[in-house]
Amino acid sequence: MRLLVPRSLLHHHTTLNPCLLRRRTYAISAGGAPIAEVFDTHTKWLHKERAAANVAQSRQVDYLRDEVAARLCDRLLDINRQFPKVLDFGANACNIARILTRPNPDLDSDKKVIEPIGARVGEIICADTSATLLHRDEDEPFNTEINITREVLQSPEYVPYEPQTFDLAMSSLSLHWINDLPSVLTQINTVLKPDAPFLAAMSGGDSLYELRGSLQLAEQERLGGIGTHTSPLADVRDVGNLLGRAGFKLLTVDVDDIIVDYPNIFALMTDLQAMGEANAALRRDARGIGRDVLLATEAIYRELYGEEQADGAKTIPATFRTIYMIGWKEGGQQPKPLERGTGQASLTDVLGGGGRIG
Repeated sequence: MRLLVPRSLLHHHTTLNPCLLRRRTYAISAGGAPIAEVFDTHTKWLHKERAAANVAQSRQVDYLRDEVAARLCDRLLDINRQFPKVLDFGANACNIARILTRPNPDLDSDKKVIEPIGARVGEIICADTSATLLHRDEDEPFNTEINITREVLQSPEYVPYEPQTFDLAMSSLSLHWINDLPSVLTQINTVLKPDAPFLAAMSGGDSLYELRGSLQLAEQERLGGIGTHTSPLADVRDVGNLLGRAGFKLLTVDVDDIIVDYPNIFALMTDLQAMGEANAALRRDARGIGRDVLLATEAIYRELYGEEQADGAKTIPATFRTIYMIGWKEGGQQPKPLERGTGQASLTDVLGGGGRIG
C-alpha cells in the first residue's frame, strides 16, 4: 500500500515518503490498561490554544491530522447507511468534517464522481476543549457544505450528551491524550444509539520511535541518565480489550505507519509544537532539553536513520504510528458469532494437518 499526498497538505520543509509507508494488522491479545493520571490536561489545553493562535502555521502543520482523518473517513465507505446525527469527539480543527465534504472520497474507485460522504450526514457535532483550535477554520468553505455545530468541552474526560443521541461517533488523533480511556470509551458507547458504529484513530505506542530512541541515547551519553521528554502512548494490543470492556461489539483494529521526512530534528520538533502535540506528561522534565543534548540527538538520529533522497537531499524519517479502531454498540439486529464448538469445519483440515497458530 502506497500513499500519494497532494503538496497542499504538506509543510514547506516536510514530505510524506510513500515508499516507506507500511500498513500492518496486529492480532489483539488480552491485556489491561491501568487507570492513572498520566497527562496534564491543562498543559495540553494550553498547547492547543497557543498552537491554534498562529492560524497560518497551525494550518501548515495539519498535514498529519488531515491524512489520518481522510483514512478514518475512508472506512465509512464500507458502511452503507445514513447518519442523521454524528459526534466528532476531540475534533481539533474539525478535520473530519472537512474531509467528509471531499467531492471524490474514494480515490481507488473507477468512477469519475462520487458523492461526498458528508451527504449522508444530517448534522455533525464537533467537540473539543480548545475553543481557538475548534473555531480556527469556521470561515472556510467546507462549513457551508455540511451541517456543523461546534461545542467546547469543559473536560477531555467527559462526554456531555444524553444516552442514545448519536447515529455515529468518531474521533481522530485525540484519544491518546485521555487519562481515563476506559471511561471515555464507555461514555461514547452510552451516547450512541443501538447498532451505531464508533470509528477512531489514535497515536500508537511506537510513534516517533526514532526520536525517542535517539534522545535517550543522547541523554545517556551527555547526562548519564534519561529524562521524560516524550509522552507515553497506548499499545495496540490493549485497544481491542478496551473497546470490549466499554461494551463495543464486532471489533476491528488495524495500524498504519505514516513516515514523514524532515531535514533535521529541529524541524520535526518545531512541527510537533505547532501541532499542539508537545509532551504533556505529568512527570515531564520541566527544564526541557539542553542544546548539547539536542545536538547529540540530531547526530545520533542522522547516523541511525538518515537517508539520502533522489534529489541528493539528506533527510531523517519520523514514523507516526496510528491505531484505527471500529466498534459497534450492541443492537437487536446485530450479527452475533456462533457459540464455541458449533463450527462445521476442522481447523486441522484448513491448515493442512499439523498446523499451528501462534
